[in-house]
Amino acid sequence: MSPIADYLEKCHELVRNALGQADTIQKAAGWFAETILAERMVHLFGSGHSRIMVEEMWPRYGSFPGFNPIVELSLTFHNSVVGANGQRQAMFLENTPGLAKRILRNYDLSPDDSALVASSSGCNVVPIEIAQEFQQRGVKVVALISRQHSEASNSRHESGKKLHDFADLVLDTGAPVGDAMTAIDGMDTPVSPGSTVGGCMLVNTLKAEVAARLVKAGRPPKVLTAGAIVGNERATELFESAYDEHARRLAKLYENIGND
Repeated sequence: MSPIADYLEKCHELVRNALGQADTIQKAAGWFAETILAERMVHLFGSGHSRIMVEEMWPRYGSFPGFNPIVELSLTFHNSVVGANGQRQAMFLENTPGLAKRILRNYDLSPDDSALVASSSGCNVVPIEIAQEFQQRGVKVVALISRQHSEASNSRHESGKKLHDFADLVLDTGAPVGDAMTAIDGMDTPVSPGSTVGGCMLVNTLKAEVAARLVKAGRPPKVLTAGAIVGNERATELFESAYDEHARRLAKLYENIGND
């Protein structure tokens, strides 16, 4: 089998893995829809390459307001690789105790909120502490991990616990140990990771299920839609109204900070 066929066949396995989690996806979507209908926000967090899951959820075409993307550039800026703002610093900061608490100090959280925390290994300190902080404030947490990889990895948290230990629901990308899925003759290390493919499928199924629930509740979402589908005027109207709604929802996360 060629490397192309091998990788794509393994992606078929990721699809089957996602389909097998339909009940969990539906339960998570129910929580997220309840949050959005309560005029609150679903918090999204991912460090390292897991930030891709956050940006896939919102904002982009086919997405709608109700989600709060929390992306710390110090943990996710990979372009420099080395030197200033390099990968070594990001990987170091990703395992700094206490940083999660400082990040969430910026938001007035509510038990009406819910959250999606993505981490392929589920073993780095900041995502674990983010989930822990959410739960301590009564926020339901959905963890997005690569279960096989997480089970084979060692937690860097002082307790030895992993992300799934601070989650109310767990979704599995289906990626293998080490993430990379395709072996190449003459190499002792595989290439081409699968967690992004598996994770993006899961967050988009979540998005679709949430949208269906909002419509059923009589509150169809304002979806960012291309002009090629609805015409430029309607597309502009949708973008502006969706961003305005996002701003109004975000304002609620700031209005009572420090009052207690």
